[in-house]
Amino acid sequence: MFKDKNITDLFFDLDHTLWDFEKNSALAFKNVFEHHKIEMDLPGFLKIYEPINFEYWKRYRDEEVTKQELRRGRLTDTFNQLKLEFPLEMIDAMAVSYIDFLPNNNYLFEGTIELLDFLKPNFNLHIITNGFEEVQFKKLKNSNIDSYFKTVTNSERVGVKKPNPKIFQHALQFANATPQNSVMIGDNFEADILGAKAVGMHTLYFNPLGSTNEEHPTVQQLLEIKKLF
Repeated sequence: MFKDKNITDLFFDLDHTLWDFEKNSALAFKNVFEHHKIEMDLPGFLKIYEPINFEYWKRYRDEEVTKQELRRGRLTDTFNQLKLEFPLEMIDAMAVSYIDFLPNNNYLFEGTIELLDFLKPNFNLHIITNGFEEVQFKKLKNSNIDSYFKTVTNSERVGVKKPNPKIFQHALQFANATPQNSVMIGDNFEADILGAKAVGMHTLYFNPLGSTNEEHPTVQQLLEIKKLF
């Protein structure tokens, strides 16, 4: 699919694409509740929390909430639905603990290392992420994949978030790459795929739970990417 397009640079999203966010996040919350001595039905908590967190991240990308409002709000709204009350100081303490614990567990999606080993000899590899800067670099290092990437572009450092075209333009310039010779690979259709297409990049949608389509090249497993390059 991309073999005849003279591709030189591949840009990956991190969370939900290479780094198994849901699994690592669940383990982080287990640590949070143990650390703060809070008895919690973890599966029940996550069932409520995950869609709330997803919505808060969308609002964060759209500049509707701040980083602090995201961290505090996603917990407050979850506990409200569970009919649990905690002082604001405890909410904030749990939010900080979660960020501290999150990069300690570093499960990757199946095939991540094999794919990166396959791609690295022939392509320049990069990361573009909306995740919080203080934890994204720890995730890359602690999961032992930081050495694969020539550049890491973080939304906090750039000042805008995907799908804003400025972050892709910054990443391309940082990598000394051109849109027509670059592919963005990510799991978020709006942020990763539409955002990258808007600046002229090729795109590859990683969608483990969905179907493929011809209009937007899609893979359901990371190792499928090997066949495309």
